[in-house]
Amino acid sequence: MASLKRSATTLIVTIIAAAYLYNLVFGGLENRFALPNIDYLTSTGEWYRLVTVALVHGGIFHLAFNLYALFALGNPVESAFGKSRFFVIFFVSLISGSLLSTYLATPYQYSVGVSGAVFGLFGAFAVVSKRYGLEIKSIAAIVIINFAMGFVIGGVDWRAHLGGLIGGSIAAAAMLPKR
Repeated sequence: MASLKRSATTLIVTIIAAAYLYNLVFGGLENRFALPNIDYLTSTGEWYRLVTVALVHGGIFHLAFNLYALFALGNPVESAFGKSRFFVIFFVSLISGSLLSTYLATPYQYSVGVSGAVFGLFGAFAVVSKRYGLEIKSIAAIVIINFAMGFVIGGVDWRAHLGGLIGGSIAAAAMLPKR
């Protein structure tokens, strides 16, 4: 249990949950942290939103699903790569998901949530599984189902999912230990 308390995954989950609680009590985070389109970012210079988008969510179910997925995927990915490399994979996934989302967003569209990074962890998990000869069909099925939900259910940002998946897969492949 002591190692769980010191894990990078637990730290990230705790920060995101605390930001959600802060926003419930005091409000205002969504207006400052949500991810707008590229024109807004370019004109305002608020590039920090590429990262802060992970701190705001569209309700308790959105938060709960993302934090559960982050916890379930983060711990094994962190075990495979170590804390420092896990942070790199997480932030590369988050930023690549945010970049694709903001570049492809319509003028008045914005995104919230950490799911770009979560999809990056799916990609990292698949890279590790494939390298060590583990079965990846179930991972692929989960990714495809969740990705398809972005087209079926309104309000799901498939662009962030795709960008995070690509970024996390590339980062994991680049940092995977040779042995």
